[in-house]
This record gives sequence, structure tokens and C-alpha cells, in this order.
Amino acid sequence: MKPYLYLSLLPESLIASMLPPEQFGTYMATGTTKQPHGQAMFLQIRRDFQSKDFDLAQADARCVPSPDGRPKNSVYLAIYRVLERIPLEAIESLWLVTAHGRCLDLKSAQPPKKFSGKFHLYREICPVHPLIASSLDPLAFTAFITSPAQSICVPKILFVELGLNGLVDDARTGCADNLPYNNINHLRSCLAELDSKQTKTVDRVAQKGILYRCVKSGSGFFLGDQQRVIYYPYPGRDDLEGRYNAWWRCANDSEL
Repeated sequence: MKPYLYLSLLPESLIASMLPPEQFGTYMATGTTKQPHGQAMFLQIRRDFQSKDFDLAQADARCVPSPDGRPKNSVYLAIYRVLERIPLEAIESLWLVTAHGRCLDLKSAQPPKKFSGKFHLYREICPVHPLIASSLDPLAFTAFITSPAQSICVPKILFVELGLNGLVDDARTGCADNLPYNNINHLRSCLAELDSKQTKTVDRVAQKGILYRCVKSGSGFFLGDQQRVIYYPYPGRDDLEGRYNAWWRCANDSEL
């Protein structure tokens, strides 16, 4: 049987494994001495994916059980410019893994036709990871940041929309209670500048993990290029506290 293929996002790398997604996520977060205990995030790639950009034959040759029968956990196939070389058609679920190895499987869905709020806050995840304020909604932002017409662009982008509470429409006097971001006054200033520009960098190097409680309600994760956007809706609070309660509690207990 062909090995599973995963595009790890923290950090970016293409990995083959004999482990199914949930076991792989737990392994990436907790099961190795090669990296610190922490969050993991990855995209599941179709197992029949073929490409001349990667040595996929190596995956078949090296993903074999150990002499005692244990499955091969990981075989790294690429660690540089991975996302841009994988077509969106080959990408399946997005998996979010807490620092303690709890996994949440996000399936793609049709993006909303309209997004709420005058201002948006995006945490870019791959291939770059600054924190960006923008007047563009997620679909327009994807088109903007992947456009070759821009002096600074990327061929593909994966990002999450974060909540702004009362700042979403009023940068200067809106309520910022319960927003855990560093330097709220700086964030207000960046949002205020969007009256005259489309994007503003809030933080050039955002922290490694994601504050899952800050993901904007009614939004989620976006992966796209100039032709297409894949939308992974984030569960609402009722589902997080009910259906996904074990993951949600673990995510909050182990936040950065």
C-alpha cells in the first residue's frame, strides 16, 4: 500500500508516512525527540499524487516497517518551497494538532459570499508567516498577495483570519477587550492606516503557533493562488464546546 503524504506547515516540509492522519498528527506533536513538544499543522495530500518535483519513489522505498513490525513514522521528501509545487487539486484535509497531540480534521467547503467587518487580521502560515491587517476580505486578499503584478507576492498562500472584536469596524475607539495580541495600540494604528492602503504589516515575524481561540467566528483558514481558493471553515463555539470539546479544551490548555 502506498504511504500517506503530508505537507507539514510548522515548518513547511513534504513528509511520507505509514501512519494515518490522526496518528501522524500525534506523532508530530509529541512523538519525536528531534523537535520540541508543540503544535503541529499539516495538509493531507492525495496518496496517488504524482510529481517530477519530488522523489516520490523514495517514499515507497523507505516507508517500510522496522524489523519488529513498527510502521515508519516519517520520511522527509522536501523542506523548501513545497507548497508552491503542489497543485491545489492534490490537497485534501487540513489538520490542526494541539501540543498534546489532539487532532482536528477540517474539511473544505464553499467560502462565504460575503465576509463581515471593515477590517481583517490575517496570520499568514505558509510559506511566510507575518501578521497582516487588511481592508481586503479573505478572497480578495488571496488574489492580492499571490498576484505577480505586486512587487512582493507568493505563488500560493495559506492563512487564517483572526478576530478583532470591536476593532473590526472602528480601529480608533472600538472595544479591544479580550484580544490577547501584543501592543493593542500598535494594532489600532495599523488598522487606521487601512483607510489609505489595502494591507499593513502588524508583525513581521509572528509567533510559531496559532492561538486557536482567536480564530474569527464565521471564518477560518484559506489556501489559494490566482486561480482558486480552498476554504476550511473553523467550527463555531457550540461545536467546539460540544462535538470537539476534547480538542478544544486541550488547545486552550496548551496555548502559547
